[in-house]
Amino acid sequence: MSEAAYVNLEIEGAVGEITFFHPAHNSLPGDMLGKLAATIEDAGNHPDIKVILLKSGGNRTFCAGASFNELVAIDNFDDGKKFFMGFANVINACRKCPKVIIGRVQGKAVGGGVGLAAAVDYCFATKYAAVKLSELTIGIGPFVVGPAVERKIGVSCFAGLAINATEFQTAEWAFEKGLFHKIFETAEEMDEGIRELTQNLVSTSHTAQQLIKKVTWEGTGHWDRLLEERAELSGRLVVSDFTKKVLEKYKTVS
Repeated sequence: MSEAAYVNLEIEGAVGEITFFHPAHNSLPGDMLGKLAATIEDAGNHPDIKVILLKSGGNRTFCAGASFNELVAIDNFDDGKKFFMGFANVINACRKCPKVIIGRVQGKAVGGGVGLAAAVDYCFATKYAAVKLSELTIGIGPFVVGPAVERKIGVSCFAGLAINATEFQTAEWAFEKGLFHKIFETAEEMDEGIRELTQNLVSTSHTAQQLIKKVTWEGTGHWDRLLEERAELSGRLVVSDFTKKVLEKYKTVS
């Protein structure tokens, strides 16, 4: 019997650890996206938390992106937009959070998972954390996560990931392009690096950290509307004839 999906917040020594898990390779259905956005907001407002760690459960995939079962079930624009707004809300929650968010990427990140890695302020990864934006393979695009990914790696590299939708890029590539800040041979070594940084942050000025975050996110004040517009693009495409035919094939195979 597979483990149940969850989003949890635990506080360890002024570090708010947010963990999400789904048995389908940490893919994210709409209800989990909503809970994840709300949990990030709650952690940002919690008086006992000085820094946030965002991570997923399990030892393999960090996040496989959107829930495939929910994508298959979408049959109208309104439901499509609503689903993709889930990712928009998570990204905007990270952007607006007054506290530094550290990311822990232990394995592969696909689609929306790449968006989550891009939305944190500082990202640790293992050498197994390959990345791929696979949306084009089903006739949509990485529109909602695009601004966050582009902000980290630039337009050209984002375009390359979006267009070459079947090929993983290595963790080393993601590090070189600026998506990851540090990569490690093992999860144990990564966790030691995370402990060191989070403890340093806990002991430094929270006001200064807030200002650093404000400066590094400068120019993104229009993202509430921008990501809604991007969700509308995806919402239209996910119910297009092309995408429905592709999804139906996958549904038949599964």
